[in-house]
Amino acid sequence: MWGYMNDGMGLGMGLVWVALIVLVVVVVRLAMGSGSSARRERTALDMLKERYARGEIGRDEFEQKKRDMGE
Repeated sequence: MWGYMNDGMGLGMGLVWVALIVLVVVVVRLAMGSGSSARRERTALDMLKERYARGEIGRDEFEQKKRDMGE
């Protein structure tokens, strides 16, 4: 009977450690994700390309605005 209890406690402690490790990994990833270089800010040209792709502006307007930005 005592052997069964000890196994249950060991399993419980193991789960606690796994949960703590997962929590630390999630917190570190979130902290690094906010300043990550993989996530770049959208530039004006990116937004212009998106508008052109959605059909909000025509080719002539796209080219004119692109020239205005110095691209």
